[in-house]
Amino acid sequence: MRSSSTSRVTALSVGATTSTVVLVTLLILLVWFGTLDMRHLLRSDEGRYAEIAREMFATGDWVTIRYQELKYFEKPPFHLWVTALAYTLFGVGDWQARLCVALSGMLGVGVSMLAAARWYGRRVAMLTGLVLVSAPMWNVAGHFNSLDMTLSGAMACVLAFMLLAQHPEATRAERRNWMLACWAAMGVAVLVKGLVGLALPGLVLVVYTLVTRDFGLWRRLHLLGGIVVMLLVTVPWFWLTSERNPEFLRFFFIHEHWQRYTSNVHHREGSVWYFVPLLLAGFLPWLGLAPQMWQAVRERAGVARGTSPRPFQPALLAALWAVAIFAFFSLSASKLPGYIVPIFPALALLAGVALDTATERAWRWQVNAMIVLGVIGLLACPFVGMMDKPSTPNAVYREFALWLGIAFAVMLAGALLARHLLRTRGVFPSVVAYALAMFLCCTMALRAHEAMGRPSSGADLVPAINAVLTADTPLYSVRLLDHTLPFYLRRTTILVEHPDELEFGVGQEPQKWIPTVEGFIARWQDGQRAVAIMAPETYAALTARGVPMHKIAGDRRRVAVANFTLPGQAPQAQPQGQ
Repeated sequence: MRSSSTSRVTALSVGATTSTVVLVTLLILLVWFGTLDMRHLLRSDEGRYAEIAREMFATGDWVTIRYQELKYFEKPPFHLWVTALAYTLFGVGDWQARLCVALSGMLGVGVSMLAAARWYGRRVAMLTGLVLVSAPMWNVAGHFNSLDMTLSGAMACVLAFMLLAQHPEATRAERRNWMLACWAAMGVAVLVKGLVGLALPGLVLVVYTLVTRDFGLWRRLHLLGGIVVMLLVTVPWFWLTSERNPEFLRFFFIHEHWQRYTSNVHHREGSVWYFVPLLLAGFLPWLGLAPQMWQAVRERAGVARGTSPRPFQPALLAALWAVAIFAFFSLSASKLPGYIVPIFPALALLAGVALDTATERAWRWQVNAMIVLGVIGLLACPFVGMMDKPSTPNAVYREFALWLGIAFAVMLAGALLARHLLRTRGVFPSVVAYALAMFLCCTMALRAHEAMGRPSSGADLVPAINAVLTADTPLYSVRLLDHTLPFYLRRTTILVEHPDELEFGVGQEPQKWIPTVEGFIARWQDGQRAVAIMAPETYAALTARGVPMHKIAGDRRRVAVANFTLPGQAPQAQPQGQ
C-alpha cells in the first residue's frame, strides 16, 4: 500500500470516535429511509411495479405476475415479492412501494463496507460507505421504485462476497461459505432481472482471469455446490410459472433477453456514449479521485507482496467490474439510465482506497470544484423559477427552483465546511462533512422533483374519482396505459384499443380488454354505470362524436369521465339524431 504524504491524514487512524460514527450512521439511515414518502410515484417504472405488487398482494397469487390483471412476464418476481411483503406488513403506500429499493441500496452500502474492511481496514470501509451513499446515482436509484437498485443490491453482494471469499487469510470453510453466499446472491439477481444477474458476474470473472492469467481462481469458486445453490434459489419459481403458463419460457428468454439486448424492440436505443454523462453526473462528487483510483489499481492496492506468483487483486477486480458492466450495457441496443447502477459499489471501493491516502492538495481540488458548482447552481435557480410552459406552469417551476436552491445551498455550505475542516482537522473529517453534504444535497434535489411528480402522478384526481367509483363500477383506460393513477385508486383498469407494453398480455387473454374504440363506445352506452380515464385529446375527440361523458376531474395528462350524470351536474345534451 502507498503511504500518505500528509501527516494529518493519519491523525485519525480509525477515522472518528464511536459516538461520531453512530451519529453519522443514524443520520444517514434516518434520511435514507425517512424520505421514502416525500414524493409521489412517477411513471412508468415506479407506478408499474407498485401496482403489480399491489395486485399480487390483493389476489394472493405470487407466481403468475399480472399487471392490470393481464399476464406480465417481462421480469421475474423478487422485487415484487419484497414489495408485496411490505404491503402485507405495513399497508399499501408510496414508501412501502420504495422500501425494497431502499433496503437494497443500504444493503449494497453495508456489504461493500464489509469487503473493504476485510481487505483495507475500517477506515477505508467507512470511506467506501460515505462515497457510495453520497453518489447521486446510488441515492436516486435507492429512492426510485424500479428493478435497477434491487438488482444492484444483489450484485453488490456478489462482488463483496467474492472479495471476502478470495482474501488470502480466509479459511477453507470461510471461502466455501462466502462463495456459496455469492452464488445465492447471483440467484437472487436472476430472480430480480433475469439472466443478466448471472451473465454480468460471469463476464467480469472471464475478463479478470484473462487479464491476470490467474486461471486457478476458477478452482476456488466452488462451482458444483454454487450452481446447486443458485438453482435452488431460482428454479422453483421458473418451474411453477412455466407449469401454469406454457407460453412463459419463450417470451421471457427470447423476447425479454435476446431481442431486448440485440435490438431496439422496446424503443430504448441510444448511442454508445449514452451512459457517459450518466456516469459523470452519478459519481460527480468524487470524480476528482479518478487518478488516485487508477493508481490504486496499477499498484495492486491491498495485495501483500510476495504472497504468491498470481495473488488475487481486489482493486483490479473492482475496476474490471465497473468497466466490463459499463461496456456491456453501452454495446446493448436497449438502454435505460438505471442499467449502470451496479458499477457504483466497485467505484466506491476504489474511491475509498484512494481517499485513504489522499493528500490535502489533491482533496482540496475536489472540494473547490464543488464550491464553484454550488455557486453556479445558486445563481441559476432564479432563472429556473422564471420559466413557464403550457405543459408546466410557472408555479411548478417556482416550487422546483426553491427546493433546487436549497439543494445547492447545502452543497455549497457543506463544501465550505469541508474546506475549513481540511485546513483545521485534516482530510478525514473534511471527507465526512463533504460526503454528508452531498448526500443531503441529492436528497433535497429529489424533493425538488415532487413539484412536477405530484401532478404527473394523478394523485390529486383520486378523491373526485373515488367519490363516484364503486366496487362494481368498470374502470376503462381508453388509448392510455396510466402507470400511476390506478395504483392510487387501488383499482385495475380495462384497456381500450392501445395495449402499450401489455400487448403480450392481451394476446394471451383477449377477453380482458377492448381492442377498438367502437367496442368501448358500445360498452359505454350499455346502461351500466362506468368510469373511464383518457388523454385530453381522446376526451375531446369522443366528445365531438357525441359520446356521453361527464367530466369528473382532469389534469394536463389525463381526464376522468363517467357515463352518468354526476351530483350537481346538469344532464348532458344529446346531439340531434341520437
